[in-house]
Amino acid sequence: MEPWRLHSTLVSEAANRTTGTRGTTATAGSVAAVSRSATHSLGKVSEGSIRLLAGLGIQGDAHAGETVKHRSRVARDPNQPNLRQVHLIHAELHGELRTAGFDVTAGQMGENVTTRGLDPLALPTGTQLRLGETAVVEVTGLRNPCAQLDRVQTGLMAAVLDRDADGALIRKAGIMAIVLASGDVRPGDPIEVDLPPAPHVALHPV
Repeated sequence: MEPWRLHSTLVSEAANRTTGTRGTTATAGSVAAVSRSATHSLGKVSEGSIRLLAGLGIQGDAHAGETVKHRSRVARDPNQPNLRQVHLIHAELHGELRTAGFDVTAGQMGENVTTRGLDPLALPTGTQLRLGETAVVEVTGLRNPCAQLDRVQTGLMAAVLDRDADGALIRKAGIMAIVLASGDVRPGDPIEVDLPPAPHVALHPV
């Protein structure tokens, strides 16, 4: 199957799951900021609103598309399905970094949606998030921090990496998602969390 057809199938199947039997649904947190960039710069510009397009990503963002757009992924295989259409980071991470001496603002680390009151890193793979009235995204995995973060401020990449008690690497730079349902998203919009059926699968880098 051609990669774009595979991606369309994955999005269609995921969208169908919004009407199926899933886990717990609850409003948890809100949108703190929304950002996008038409270029492949790391930082994105905060906007009053962004539009999510089903199967594609953020309208007007360089990373929108059915196939992968991140340049490192394109270099490996430009026909891979794009599992990184939307990047979400929790505002609480910004607060943690500021406490550690880093000066970071919404969108500066490349995220499209900055959340508040939600721990995205704790969500299982396949969690669906309703952002605002109609937009729905499905979580695909973790953002893998890269050396570009050190261009924002020296030491930032190391600051978003940690180790758990067993020595396993913890990646704190947000999560990635695909868009299942289109809609406009604005700061202040509620976020509704729809967990997948158990057993849950922990997030891994995508």
